[in-house]
Amino acid sequence: MKIKIFAVAALVITISGCKKSFLEIPAQTALSTPLYFKTQDDFQQAINGAYAPLRGAYNGTNGAWAMGELRSDNTTYKYNPNDRGTIAPEYVADFLDDNTNGVVANKYFSDYQIIARTNQILSLIDGVDFNAEIKNNIKGQAFFLRAFAYFDLVQYFGSVPLHLKPATTLNETALPLSSVEELYKQIIADAEQAASLLPDKATQQAGRVTTGSAKTLLGNVFIVLKRWAEAEATLKSITGYSLMGNYADIYALANKNNSESIFEIQYKQGTEGLQSSFFYTFLVQPITRAEITVVTGIPENDRTIEGYNIPTPDIITAYEPDDERKNASIGTITAGGVDYPFIKKYLHTHALSGNTDDNWPVYRYAEVLLFLAEALNEQGKTSEAASYLNQVRLRADLLPTTAASQTDMQGAIIRERRVELAFENKRWLDLVHFGIADPVMKAYGTKIKANPQAYYFPSGITPSPSSYSNIRILFPIPASEVALNPNF
Repeated sequence: MKIKIFAVAALVITISGCKKSFLEIPAQTALSTPLYFKTQDDFQQAINGAYAPLRGAYNGTNGAWAMGELRSDNTTYKYNPNDRGTIAPEYVADFLDDNTNGVVANKYFSDYQIIARTNQILSLIDGVDFNAEIKNNIKGQAFFLRAFAYFDLVQYFGSVPLHLKPATTLNETALPLSSVEELYKQIIADAEQAASLLPDKATQQAGRVTTGSAKTLLGNVFIVLKRWAEAEATLKSITGYSLMGNYADIYALANKNNSESIFEIQYKQGTEGLQSSFFYTFLVQPITRAEITVVTGIPENDRTIEGYNIPTPDIITAYEPDDERKNASIGTITAGGVDYPFIKKYLHTHALSGNTDDNWPVYRYAEVLLFLAEALNEQGKTSEAASYLNQVRLRADLLPTTAASQTDMQGAIIRERRVELAFENKRWLDLVHFGIADPVMKAYGTKIKANPQAYYFPSGITPSPSSYSNIRILFPIPASEVALNPNF
């Protein structure tokens, strides 16, 4: 059945995490469901549902990591000639994806699920009387999530439809593309609203966004738009956060939502369907149960599909000698009797294979410091920029930067972002933001083609000759969406 995402959202909005008591069954011919949010608790359940799509978007084989990390020179895949049925992320990595790619579609539709759910909340919440402080908190979360989803869409897809209210007719589900300028204007407005409504980290429930989250998002937007003075002012207003003393401790299960955490996707191992599994997706495969057990310490199963997000030789050599972040981020695992690197920062104790407790970090205070360093440097305040950059380096047990010129400082910031934020979906967008995606990725592709085995290809197998030939900055809007929207 051809049902556009906003029609689906209008029919089943906020089912995930919401109570049946405020869902009524519509006539089968109706486009929208008469949803009645009657109480504070109803809206609390609804905002829970607005977070839910993030869990799927960052997890599994269709994760955001494929477009944010695998697309870059930080990670690659372990080509598996015996399993060619799960290779959509491979095409993303090789710049061979098209508008039928499931990984790309998953990100697009996950973002619009968030938008549909937050639109529903924002359209109704002022019509229900309940505690003003709690209402503002829920509204602030909704504004943040809508801004976050549109920021994701505009960075990866460029112009997309701008939906700001629930669709009630078929025509409203198929809006024309809005310009990038219009999208950024709305993102900034939503993020500013969120910052004004949300509580700080000290008073907000753990795992939910805060005024600091909204300001970080807003600062990130200003960085992307190169509005340096506004970025500086916004980022300097962020308080209540501090770097963890030890880099590895950021990711420890006991330290979820820690002092450095500004926004992270929440997961919970167990039988409730809230678990993460990206550690297993990132394994080199094929790999035997015995080889996995060596690193997890629990009963495992053989895994035989293609492995993704394998650290490249390039990221391994990007770390300076004695950088503590390298050992905290990258380990070694044996697969098929051969040693390979793997992402270690998401490996922690868990009880069941494929069912982990790790959260996904989206914004950390370390990134705020690096954003500030960039904003200051771009305004010619290079020595002040160094003070923020060096806070991040000091935690990694490194000497202060020697960069003195504005150009050298920009290079130092790019390098520092790469290793500090490795495997957190930042690298591809950084390459785009700094204007180096085309030369970096073409040079990277040339290295892979020259020595495929160094990049985990089996002997005798090489990448497609057309891979890395066209470094497309934006992803195509999914074909299924284009087919249903006459405005495209």
